[in-house]
Amino acid sequence: MGPISLFDKSFLQSLSVDESVWFDHFFIANICPIFYIETLADLSKSIREGRSTEQEVGIIADKFPEMHGGPNIHHDILAINNLLGSRVPMTGQIPIAGGRYVKSNNKHNVVFENTPEAIVFSRWQKREFSSIERDYAYLWRESLKALDLESFANILRQLGISNKSCRSLKEAKTISENIVTKRENGIDLLKYAIILFNVPEHLHPKILKRYYLANCPPLVMHAPYVAYIMIVEIFFQIAIAANLISSHRPSNRIDMAYLLYLPFCMLFVSSDKLHQKCAPLFLRDDQEFVWGNKLKADLREINKYYSEYPQSEKDKGLFSFAPSPPKEHGLLVARLWDTYAPRWRMKNFDSNSSKHADDKDIIDEIKSIQNAPSSECESEFDPNDYDSIIINRQIRKTKGSWHQVQKDIKKA
Repeated sequence: MGPISLFDKSFLQSLSVDESVWFDHFFIANICPIFYIETLADLSKSIREGRSTEQEVGIIADKFPEMHGGPNIHHDILAINNLLGSRVPMTGQIPIAGGRYVKSNNKHNVVFENTPEAIVFSRWQKREFSSIERDYAYLWRESLKALDLESFANILRQLGISNKSCRSLKEAKTISENIVTKRENGIDLLKYAIILFNVPEHLHPKILKRYYLANCPPLVMHAPYVAYIMIVEIFFQIAIAANLISSHRPSNRIDMAYLLYLPFCMLFVSSDKLHQKCAPLFLRDDQEFVWGNKLKADLREINKYYSEYPQSEKDKGLFSFAPSPPKEHGLLVARLWDTYAPRWRMKNFDSNSSKHADDKDIIDEIKSIQNAPSSECESEFDPNDYDSIIINRQIRKTKGSWHQVQKDIKKA
């Protein structure tokens, strides 16, 4: 499988269904909650003439990644746990909720059931929407309109942060980092974080006690992911005050929220100009920003390339005839694989073969693990040492023009 890739709604919306098949196939999609919320909010949006809101959301749902990747835990939940002492890895892996520990045949396993997000998008593909979803979409749109970014900007201008004190987005990032890394700002930042993340009141004393017992270290040492979020938040407020980002578009705040998930990917793919300007400032050296229109063009070429294959080959499914990207033509996808999955050009490399899909022993073992009860003693599990991880998925055999799995594959 390819690089772990965070993407935004603008990118997925720009793809054809066939192009989305190849994005899903060659990349591990990080599906962040902001994408889900933005898509849901379209149910209350004014859509182009001749198309209903349900049709618009259904079109996006048709392109939803379902073969690889998974939904990222909401940043509020990660941040609260970080404040309470839980470690949040920030080196490119996707934090996914819902795994249950299973001990079977003296082996330690983790089973992830099909995610609620995937189930919802599956319904949306059938144009099925609940009244709760419609109400939520309306409330979300109204709350977005109610965000008074101009007031925030005025407050910061009163503090001396203006277009004169900050002349570039890069400078805004430096200022925000300096604020968050100072030890003397720790307690104020911690109190701000408690408000920002809507931390339940009963947890406030525990969070503050932990901080004081640690001798009030800089927030970047005490809760690194929380510190990262605060840097993004303060950067945004400074950029608003300095007129580097428009305060007249409340949706800018939502767009910035995608940046809170940058620690959990290798690539960030977007066709949004605000992302293009801001995201590179927050990426690690081993990450990169990919302009969505450029990747879309590449996926279109890949679709054309494989469309020339004989139907007999296509019927075998994507994993059989396209285990890795085409090596010719100087494609962007191949270059990204070279950077983030460099072993793929080795002669014996097997990207994600389905050659064992009909192996009865393997199927029986998987079923045995899935049907086993959850372990009553999770403490005996080493989170860094599992014998297997099983992820249940609900996928369509055919998506667009392509068989995602073998055409005549039988249900196990």
